[in-house]
Amino acid sequence: MTATQHATQPYADLTPEHALDILERLGVPVDGRLLQLNSYENRVFQVGLNDGDFVVAKFYRPGRWSDAQILEEHAFALDLAKAEVPAVPPMALAADDFPPHLAHLDAHVLGSPATLGLVGGHRVAVTPRKGGRGPELEDPEVLRWIGRFLARMHQTGDRRRFAHRHVLDVRSHGRAARDSIAHSPWLTPESATRWLSLAEQALELCDDAFARVPHLRMRRIHGDCHPGNILWTPEGPHFVDLDDACMGPAVQDMWMLLSGDPRDRQVQLHALLDGYESVADFDWHELGLIEALRTLRIIHHSDWLARRWHDPAFPAAFPWFGEPNYWQGQCGLLMQQIEAMREAASPTPVDDEDWD
Repeated sequence: MTATQHATQPYADLTPEHALDILERLGVPVDGRLLQLNSYENRVFQVGLNDGDFVVAKFYRPGRWSDAQILEEHAFALDLAKAEVPAVPPMALAADDFPPHLAHLDAHVLGSPATLGLVGGHRVAVTPRKGGRGPELEDPEVLRWIGRFLARMHQTGDRRRFAHRHVLDVRSHGRAARDSIAHSPWLTPESATRWLSLAEQALELCDDAFARVPHLRMRRIHGDCHPGNILWTPEGPHFVDLDDACMGPAVQDMWMLLSGDPRDRQVQLHALLDGYESVADFDWHELGLIEALRTLRIIHHSDWLARRWHDPAFPAAFPWFGEPNYWQGQCGLLMQQIEAMREAASPTPVDDEDWD
């Protein structure tokens, strides 16, 4: 497989047999059982072991993260596990097989290089399999429980900073994505003027929202804390998939857990914060960032689809992307977000009884 092929079709050679061979070379005692799990960004497999147990192997998309960024993800997961926050840390791989060029990196800051394997151009991490079901987010006690663990995650995240992973802000997550879309072939000419105009209006309002939070505290956070990344067991929740861990505001790990009409979301948010504040302080100014963060995610998602379109999995999964109707829908979403951010900038006073 040539370097060009690996860049444009990074998983073309990752057959089940090749994936198992790579894991064996990294010291994982596989027994031949392998099930591909749902993931567009990386390739993730549930793998059977000789002792009857299972692990999860993640093959990182080439070019997305640097080695240092991946090791910072691993270090965060290991920090959380050490603090008894229920996240799933990476396992140590065969010491002779970790990339030699990682040996100079500071293991105290970045975690152990032995948690990242490199075989045939594929970078791999392996974690124990942790089962569970989706959390029942309509249950206030479940939300309080999650809130307590988010507070502990953020306390751990505060203990040191990411040096290599990105910061979730308007520039990196919004304007960079907008500029990338503007220069891509997927923004149709008939949609470009309107979408770019609405995106700029929305990003200016995002800037305003961030500016209204005095002394905004950025810390290591999960970054992609939606319901699918929380698994529930009788012992409570645990967090999976720190692939998007970043420096960001605490509220980023909350707003994707809210759903329903405004009243429902308010009740859910109150339960989350009730649990969170039983463990750590929360800066309530950050609530004014929710619609801005939602807007950044909308713009970033379009850019993500455009940048991944060369991967055959994406046209198959998102056949509607890039069509005029898609951009018309995105313009509608941006108009909704512009209105929502304007309303958030002039909030209506809330009676105390609304939070009971």
